[in-house]
Amino acid sequence: MEKVLGIGGFFFRAKDPNALMSWYANNLGVSLPPQSYDTPPWQQEAGYTVFAPFPIDSDYFGDTEKQWMINFRVGDLDAMVRQLRNNNVDVTVDEETYPNGRFARLADPEGNPIQLWEPTATKAE
Repeated sequence: MEKVLGIGGFFFRAKDPNALMSWYANNLGVSLPPQSYDTPPWQQEAGYTVFAPFPIDSDYFGDTEKQWMINFRVGDLDAMVRQLRNNNVDVTVDEETYPNGRFARLADPEGNPIQLWEPTATKAE
């Protein structure tokens, strides 16, 4: 069976796309979309990606009106949280460390839920 190789893009509607993209670039380091084919897009590091539909009535995303939540892998959760808080972004760190790593939650300026994940190093890496 032929399989997809990974996520090639994440597209969603926004009230103010330019402002929101700038927020992602300034706070999370996600490069602005290229304006020509000569400019490479943001490239993520290789690593685990979970693709998981949730029940329609799940409260896992926080706001039940939101249809998606993006999870970004980070190398140093504490450093990312400091950076975000220095930029006046409200971040909640989960106090529990899970077998697969540590997590934090925030929302972008339009209220879209974001989860940060610092994976636990595994022997498979």
